Amino acid sequence: MAERIWTAALAVIGDEILSGRTQDKNVQQIAVWLNAQGIRLAEVRIVPDRTDAIVEAVNILRGRNDYLFTTGGIGPTHDDITVDAIAAALGVGVIVHPEARAMLELHYATRGGLTEARLRMARVPDGAELIANRMSGAPGIRIGNIFILAGVPAITAGMLDALTGTLEGGAPMVARTIGCWVAESEVADILREIERDQDGVAIGSYPFFREGRVGANFVIRATRQSNVDACTEQLVQALRKAGYDPADGGI
Repeated sequence: MAERIWTAALAVIGDEILSGRTQDKNVQQIAVWLNAQGIRLAEVRIVPDRTDAIVEAVNILRGRNDYLFTTGGIGPTHDDITVDAIAAALGVGVIVHPEARAMLELHYATRGGLTEARLRMARVPDGAELIANRMSGAPGIRIGNIFILAGVPAITAGMLDALTGTLEGGAPMVARTIGCWVAESEVADILREIERDQDGVAIGSYPFFREGRVGANFVIRATRQSNVDACTEQLVQALRKAGYDPADGGI
């Protein structure tokens, strides 16, 4: 029986990302965290602050993946529209979650109180649960297979920590890297044949140019360490036979 592969998508929401004013740092940390949960990040979409664009992305991505994560657009300002857009995508209303309100009242008790703007961060799609946020008080949101996270990477990390161990997944991916001073086009056939021979293994090729030389790092991934090791050994032997000097761990 084929091994069940659990997948997730990520929708990064925000005009500031698309304009280049802000550099996204969440894709990597979410991908690494998901892998530890036995879930593969299958696709990422960057979406503008437009309700129609968010609704479209949410409905497409949640439908073809086990999980959908979103980052950004859940703050206190008028242009933070993620909650409203996801509620629209699901066909539900928006409510002020009583627990979220209590969290915010406590957090802002010595910070000027809970203003109308700050109260926006207690709004959730009707039927949602909360994701703890120990840093800024405003919680993340879970509804169905959708996880609505903050855009600030440090806050996102805290929300992921709160979710650790709560999602159903498969076996985490393990990986090993082999580096070689060779143009990847020269060894493309070798990579293709080995990947075909090694069931359940994927080989990624990542070329680079350094010190006036062309090289590539080859990353071998699988859910079983024994498969990764067997594939690595086959690749190393094939590269040596072709006259190259592979480096374990990459270059």
